[in-house]
Amino acid sequence: MVDSINNKKMTHYVNADDLRREISLSKEKGELTTEAVKMLRAMADGASKKLKYKYEEDREDCIAFAMMDIIKYWRGYDPEKSKNVFAYYTQMIKNGFGKGWKKLYPNATTSKVSLDHENLHNL
Repeated sequence: MVDSINNKKMTHYVNADDLRREISLSKEKGELTTEAVKMLRAMADGASKKLKYKYEEDREDCIAFAMMDIIKYWRGYDPEKSKNVFAYYTQMIKNGFGKGWKKLYPNATTSKVSLDHENLHNL
């Protein structure tokens, strides 16, 4: 199943059918299979590259938070409700990144640009 991670294009690409099979097998066993963990980690690594971090350690910490969420909530995927295994776990990974970011930077605010009259000359 190692070939389920397509190294030709991007290392974070995971085959949905292989992931769905591994999650089903994991549910039968009552724990995530090693291959499922590898696939989910590859998804988290890939998703982390779409964000910008001040320090590499911050990216690694956010991945760790995402993996923690996966370990806690992986059983929630129901193939009867949705065939889109990527959407379920990608959202879980995003939520984990958000939790990690809030933990790392509890006082950070998002910067917003306003185009009101007073800020037009600041552009």
